[in-house]
Amino acid sequence: MLNVGALREGYVLDHIKAGKAMTIYHDLKLDKLDCTVAIIKNARSNKMGKKDIIKVECPIEDLDLDILGFIDHNITVNIIKDEQIVEKKDLRLPKQVVNVIKCKNPRCITSIEQGLDQVFVLADEENEVYRCKYCEEKYRGHRNK
Repeated sequence: MLNVGALREGYVLDHIKAGKAMTIYHDLKLDKLDCTVAIIKNARSNKMGKKDIIKVECPIEDLDLDILGFIDHNITVNIIKDEQIVEKKDLRLPKQVVNVIKCKNPRCITSIEQGLDQVFVLADEENEVYRCKYCEEKYRGHRNK
């Protein structure tokens, strides 16, 4: 049996689609933080069959819930304080994401103007489609790839 120690303060990302933990690790830039991270891959799950789990010991304000909601809004975020779950956050698709998606349109102003934020707006929540704020280029969410 695998035993990963309790967190004093931090968060547990649960119900991650199996095999996606490393993508989330990099998208959240957890490699840039000076904190303890435990990644559990292919854990047994009654709900999902298999799942990944990420445990991060650091202040909760270091987590960008918008990016996490964009990656997969079905992930459960358990906030830990004093080794206890104090809150469970439900994620939603963010209405807008900034500098998460890069516009693929070579004529878009963001391709020409360096330093301009890459802004994508949620255009179709049901199909998880985002559009570039500047040129309307479509981007389908992570789960639709």
